[in-house]
Amino acid sequence: MRHLIKENKLSRSRAQRKALIKSLVRNLLIYERIKTTPRKAKAASAKAERLIAMAKRNDLHSRRIAFSFLQDHNLVTRLFDEIAPRFKSNPGGCTRIIDLGFRKGDGAEISILELTTLVEKQHQRKEKKAAKEHPQEAHVPSLKEAPKKSAPSKKGLRQSLRKIFKKERDAL
Repeated sequence: MRHLIKENKLSRSRAQRKALIKSLVRNLLIYERIKTTPRKAKAASAKAERLIAMAKRNDLHSRRIAFSFLQDHNLVTRLFDEIAPRFKSNPGGCTRIIDLGFRKGDGAEISILELTTLVEKQHQRKEKKAAKEHPQEAHVPSLKEAPKKSAPSKKGLRQSLRKIFKKERDAL
């Protein structure tokens, strides 16, 4: 029977698994995006969601529980003051997992675990709405200017994400 099997063991002892998930969640809250395997991402995502849900309550008890897990006052402050307010109106779905493909060295699957940025999306929607209300002078093409048809892009999401992470890695 499969009683009491909540989380994946990740082929580690309890202490190692706890340390791994703590490290992944800390890095997720610091950098807001990390690359890891899908199984680890799923385990860290569940814990990060719980921490963000606690941070939405914003009381002393929640802060103490968050500190007992994160062990860093600055990170707890960032979680409660910057990250949690972004997700105040949402009941869940603070993280997302995007599959990237396979790692070169050992062929392991790689995924991106990231915090969804709802504030930026809402800001972009407001800008688009404002642009529709106040359109600038539109350029009307003449008959001589034939519209150019662009070929459909063969680059997928994975390739685009790889380029982004390559640029970030090279910048460090």
